[in-house]
Amino acid sequence: MTDRDLIQHLTRRGRISRRGFITGALAAGFSLATAERLWAQSEVAKPASGGHIKLGITVGQASDTLDPANWGESFMILTGFAIRGGILEYGADGTLKPDLVESWEHTDDVTKWIFKVRKGATFSNGKTVTAEDVVASLNHHRGPDSKSGAKSVFQSVKDIKADGADSFIIELDAPAIEFPYLLTDYHLTVAPLKDGKPDYLGGIGAGPFILENFEPGVRASFKRNPNAYKAVNFDSAEIISIVDDVARQSALVTGAVDVINRPDLKTVDLLAKARGLQVGEVAGRRHYWLVMNNTTDPFTNNDIRTALKYGIDREEILKLVYLNHGAVANDQPITPAYKFHDPAIAAKPLDPDKAKFHLKKAGVDTLEVEFIVATSAFDGALDMVTLYQKHAEKAGIKINIRKEAPDGYWDSIDRLRKANGNSLYATWWAGRPTEDGMLTGGYTGPWNYSHWENEKFVSLLTAARSEVDETKRRQMYGEMQQLVSDESGVVIPVWANTIHAQSDKIGHPEKLGTGSELDDHRLLERWWRKS
Repeated sequence: MTDRDLIQHLTRRGRISRRGFITGALAAGFSLATAERLWAQSEVAKPASGGHIKLGITVGQASDTLDPANWGESFMILTGFAIRGGILEYGADGTLKPDLVESWEHTDDVTKWIFKVRKGATFSNGKTVTAEDVVASLNHHRGPDSKSGAKSVFQSVKDIKADGADSFIIELDAPAIEFPYLLTDYHLTVAPLKDGKPDYLGGIGAGPFILENFEPGVRASFKRNPNAYKAVNFDSAEIISIVDDVARQSALVTGAVDVINRPDLKTVDLLAKARGLQVGEVAGRRHYWLVMNNTTDPFTNNDIRTALKYGIDREEILKLVYLNHGAVANDQPITPAYKFHDPAIAAKPLDPDKAKFHLKKAGVDTLEVEFIVATSAFDGALDMVTLYQKHAEKAGIKINIRKEAPDGYWDSIDRLRKANGNSLYATWWAGRPTEDGMLTGGYTGPWNYSHWENEKFVSLLTAARSEVDETKRRQMYGEMQQLVSDESGVVIPVWANTIHAQSDKIGHPEKLGTGSELDDHRLLERWWRKS
């Protein structure tokens, strides 16, 4: 077999990983050195420039807006990264990388961070990006009236101010050695100043693409930004909201789109075997929440919350709903992908007797609750809650399921939150780059959906930010994980793998980001169309 024959043989079905290519070459009798050389020569190993890509994404909503404060789903996160520059980028390898900020340093006491704005970066309207633009965009998420999902990032921030045209300073009220990682949050995109405020709704940004059309909850289209500081491979891109699983997969199979997120797990194996298609899977930080409002009865009582945690069969849910595409979780969000994950914290099994014991401690023999859910809450949400209903019944807990329409679910949940209602509901988190980011975001601030408050937890969270001894910091994060698992108002049954399906005409790096789906939502700038 010649070198050319080997390359054609191993890449005949499209994209192949480096490991798969080299393993095939060794099996064919080639040396490791030759296999490495041929991999480098293979066109499939090289990003190609040009072409158009279409994404079929769930979930887009009519209430979607270009203001990043309330972004929470992939349709808008992908749009944001396409048209705007972020502050810093969380790399697929887990390291912090420059974005609109090209360098950063801190004072000796780690209470001040100095950031340099990338020289020569311009918005798509030709205006130079300045420190004032960045400061205004960050301050958009701060303040007592902020409802931004990134508000918790700034809890320890005393001040943010420009220091000349290309530098800004963030002053903290306490040392925080991992603070720059928080600035990778997807809400923190930068827009140009207009009348003293960031002009998000104008659609102008410094990202790799220029926004051509935006229909909230329907589609967004882009063309390559020729003056962007960040190089990308696609000439143009389009994101289409397709909420229905069957319709989304049909769009991929028929070639109407090139990539979809969250394929139906019941048919994902068939997609993987289909000619011209591929399925990708990443074990990362994604997890699913079943939320109780701790400020309303009966969930003010931790024995009620604990009874609900003993009333669910996590193993069965992982097996039947997620077909083992994930792992059993223990009611806390720090998955094994995090540095300070504590594997010693056991997941509560389905135990009707213990659930009844805690109900009795709370002064009741039985419990009846409402659970709001829709298929669009997250993959398998309705199936999960239906099984939960069956499991909980054994413990004297009656769950009344209120099924919402997929396209109106999040609007219903928003109304529930504003009314401080006491129905349980389903939501999800993609995770955050650090333990501090996840625990701060999920259990303090506006996205503390269960309204759980615990002084010891907050004290540990604050202390861990300035602790340089990793052994001590690991112990602190372990204590926090245990507190969340035992006392918070969130049931987390599984840590879920992120799964996408794609045309084999689309290429991507061998290692994908573990922070959130679709390569940490950086697909449009990291992937390519094969030549």
